[in-house]
Amino acid sequence: MTIVYFDCFSGIAGDMTLGALLDLGVPKKFFLNELKKIPLSGYKIEIINVEVNHIAAVDVNIIVTEVQHHRSLADITKIIQRSRLSSSVKERSKKIFENLAWAEHRIHKIPLQQIHFHEVGAVDSILDIVGSVIGLSYLSVEKIYCSPLPLGHGFVSCEHGILPLPAPATMELLKGIPVYSVKRTQELVTPTGAAIVKTLADHFGELPPMKITRIGYGSGKIKSEYPNILRIYLGELENKQKKRKKESR
Repeated sequence: MTIVYFDCFSGIAGDMTLGALLDLGVPKKFFLNELKKIPLSGYKIEIINVEVNHIAAVDVNIIVTEVQHHRSLADITKIIQRSRLSSSVKERSKKIFENLAWAEHRIHKIPLQQIHFHEVGAVDSILDIVGSVIGLSYLSVEKIYCSPLPLGHGFVSCEHGILPLPAPATMELLKGIPVYSVKRTQELVTPTGAAIVKTLADHFGELPPMKITRIGYGSGKIKSEYPNILRIYLGELENKQKKRKKESR
């Protein structure tokens, strides 16, 4: 069984996920061509190789070139549905946005239909989320495992004003997921990153028994003494039971 393990020692964000998946072997040309199937405009994408704390990683920059309007869940669902992507990619992408909408709904106490995304409704967040699903689909990943998530502290500025870290939407999404506190005044887990693993991960915890075939590193945008990267392992899940039977022969 092909699996991936998200090693989120420095958190997770949408761009970090894209970078790690590209570093794992998702072809750049395929990735960009798939994103062109989404009816969106006003952006360009830069994919570059960088070095973070002497670790080679891939950095994905989505540069917005036109003014983007706030979008509702219905708007984003319509965009994804109108795309020429596979049905499985569409469904998984829409589910991620539904979870984001529910998080916003719980925080603001307004009907889902009235939720308008700000940062996560922008073109870069749509491409982060759909692009992550495209990458995992290309790699034929059958199960996703994820480490516990580190949470920084402090405050972050956004369209809602000054918010505490972790951001309220992030915390709503992380209910039921193992987390731990670190002494870093930075937003290590973004709402987009939280929504991706909340929706797609099958298990949270330690690295499962697996044969690792490839490792990908995706760079984040935080400048820090710590390596701001997401590491993803790709490989095959080891069957403990079969292994024990072989050892007993």
